[in-house]
Amino acid sequence: MRVITLLVVGLILVSCSQAEQFDLPDLPDGAQAISLLGDTLYPLRAAPELQQQREQELAEARANHEAEPHDAAALIWLGRREAYLGNYRDAIRTYTHGIETHPNDARMYRHRGHRYITLRIFDRAIADLQRAAELTAGHEDQIEPDGQPNALNIPTSTLQFNIWYHLGLAQYLTGDFASALTSYRECMKVSNNPDALVATSHWLYMTLRRLDRDAEAAVVLEPITDDMEIIENDAYHQLLLLYQGHASPESLLTPDKDAVQSATIAYGVGNWYYYNGQQAEADRIFRSILEGDGWAAFGFIAAEAELARSR
Repeated sequence: MRVITLLVVGLILVSCSQAEQFDLPDLPDGAQAISLLGDTLYPLRAAPELQQQREQELAEARANHEAEPHDAAALIWLGRREAYLGNYRDAIRTYTHGIETHPNDARMYRHRGHRYITLRIFDRAIADLQRAAELTAGHEDQIEPDGQPNALNIPTSTLQFNIWYHLGLAQYLTGDFASALTSYRECMKVSNNPDALVATSHWLYMTLRRLDRDAEAAVVLEPITDDMEIIENDAYHQLLLLYQGHASPESLLTPDKDAVQSATIAYGVGNWYYYNGQQAEADRIFRSILEGDGWAAFGFIAAEAELARSR
């Protein structure tokens, strides 16, 4: 009887702990997050045609989930479609429901961890992504379908890639570069195409530079060539060529890029100035990123983190 009682108490404690973990902070109506510098962040509307398309896709995903409420894939797509409209808090609630109904499905933790990063809740992101890594350990990797397909409609990432990639990012954003290094080393093991390779190499290189392990960082750049067949991660490829000395920072900072790509490249350029001892110029670049509106971009979040640490 005592063993049963302890088990019940333990289950209750775990349930309460999970319930507390999933609470989101109260914010003004419509707001999604508070930036690392204290700004209130609201969803951004896409161009009218794209906005309409995404709203239609969300309606379809909601209908599919209602038709098959126990189907894990339908629930994941509902959360992804909510996030593509900037409703990240709704997406987190959706994935939380998914974890309650599919507690051993690593995909739920992977996607919720990603969106916790978007909302600047890094500790929860790390916990989720570490759990996802545990659940996939020893299992065969799987292609992850694209919610926003690239020009060739060819998925370039896998479940395990996304777990390690986002875990490394969350750790990097907290300034825990040693842990980020471990995660990106694992990510490199599942970076099996040029797009995945340049994405992982970019963050791995920056992590090593932050740890003053410059010789190891140089090794990361060795497989990178200017003729790589990149489908969607062109920004990371360009930055790696900059780190090799084959491009100039000025050539990368052009105004014809979308918000995500602009933030990605500008953050990498800011780091290039930082590595080369030009802190004031690095901070200027980081501040310029925050003048844009792509606040969900990883480069934008990373720039916030840099400026928050400097305060």
